[in-house]
Amino acid sequence: MSPRGRTRPDRSLEKALLETYDCVGGLDEVGRGALAGPVSVGLAIVARRTDDGFPEGLADSKQLTARARTGLIEPVRGWLVDHAVAHASPAEIDEHGIIGALRIAGLRALQQVAERGHAPDVIILDGVADWLTALEGTHAPKDSPEPAEVPSTPPVRMEVKADARCAVVAAASVLAKVERDCLMADLDDPGYGWVSNKGYASPAHIQGLTALGASDQHRRSWHLPGL
Repeated sequence: MSPRGRTRPDRSLEKALLETYDCVGGLDEVGRGALAGPVSVGLAIVARRTDDGFPEGLADSKQLTARARTGLIEPVRGWLVDHAVAHASPAEIDEHGIIGALRIAGLRALQQVAERGHAPDVIILDGVADWLTALEGTHAPKDSPEPAEVPSTPPVRMEVKADARCAVVAAASVLAKVERDCLMADLDDPGYGWVSNKGYASPAHIQGLTALGASDQHRRSWHLPGL
């Protein structure tokens, strides 16, 4: 714990896994609870050769200011072996549900690093529910990468509060948060307040929904306040 009571990440779990595996991936999502915009998944890769010292100030993205997160992007990228951020659109969320959309985004991130020869041997996934691994007897959602592009989903190690406890997952959370925030801020906005709320519920967002109705960026299968 930090002097202010904030959990600080370390490398204990990822280094323990690196005794068995060559490359370890940290995976985290952002945008799961938003009313609009994509759900985004960040993937950070470390290897046995990765420097023990991770960027100063690295923490769960939710514990950092927007300025601090942005300032960490280049140090984090320089520390990692590889990284990726991928997205599933509002339409994909409506079609596949949030869990299916998370898996689509996660597989897309894995596809990006696999194409560069950096597919992780194991994944540390934040939380208690493994949304990356397909359930037995099911198939990948439509529009997810083909098996030839991602040969197999790596084994997943679940870790509660991994984004706060594990440096590699904290790195993934920062990468995903900054990229998604930028995407939301760049959207055409007739009056929903994307720049400030990033698609999450806020008084301005709800007022915009009441006045304008839902846009193509909204998750229309969800119960949207103000409609």
